[in-house]
Amino acid sequence: MPELPEVETIVRKYSKLLSGQKIAAFESRWPRQVSPDYNAVKTALPGLQINNLSRRAKFIVMHLSNNSWLLVHLRMSGRFEWLKPGESEPAHVRALWTFESGEQLLFCDARKFGRIIYTSDFAAATAGIGIEPLERSFTAARLGDILHSHSRTIKTMLLDQSLIAGLGNIYTDESLHMAGIHPARRSDGISDEEVLRLHGAIKTVLKEAIRHNGTSFDWIYPDGHMQDNLKVYGRKGEPCRSCGGIIERTVTGQRGTHFCPRCQPLK
Repeated sequence: MPELPEVETIVRKYSKLLSGQKIAAFESRWPRQVSPDYNAVKTALPGLQINNLSRRAKFIVMHLSNNSWLLVHLRMSGRFEWLKPGESEPAHVRALWTFESGEQLLFCDARKFGRIIYTSDFAAATAGIGIEPLERSFTAARLGDILHSHSRTIKTMLLDQSLIAGLGNIYTDESLHMAGIHPARRSDGISDEEVLRLHGAIKTVLKEAIRHNGTSFDWIYPDGHMQDNLKVYGRKGEPCRSCGGIIERTVTGQRGTHFCPRCQPLK
């Protein structure tokens, strides 16, 4: 599933293409992924202009001209494609926006897990999402408060989207490695010094991943280069790039987890 850096990369890529485009028609070929109601959304969108794009957690957010919003979550296999007049459609098109320019934005989703949400209340639609880790309000003190208010494995805590938005399996593993913290540690046992290290690691890892356009492992998201710079994720049995120890893989909270036992001892 695309995480914060991949979604941020998509937003930056499509901002110039979509900003100022006026919607002529909207069609979904898998209506159950459109909410609150496909027919209502199909009726509401024509005539509206996309003012700009942004990101909230793992949502791509279209800001519309009538002070409403369209939120798109890619989930496991969703991706955008841009179609010019006369070009052929790719496979697995589930939704498409046709613009007055004649161009189209396609939402391709092989597994049909993606979501398209139309709302006039952005705050309510995103009320259950946690703090953005690249915003100024995400301080080390705030991170410490989040971690120390629960007694769960720290890997599980960092993946909880209601607490911290946008972190997924890849960048959680990478951040914990950079901070030297074992993923099975209890969150309320993390020291203040470790909180500081983890806070800096999260920001550093996410910014580096954005610079590399995210991580690519398959055809669904092909444009990233961060996979060439990952320290632990997906590297089971390979030497750690920091200490030379062998990367191990375990399961934490039903998620595959990669770590270096030398750099991240379980205290």
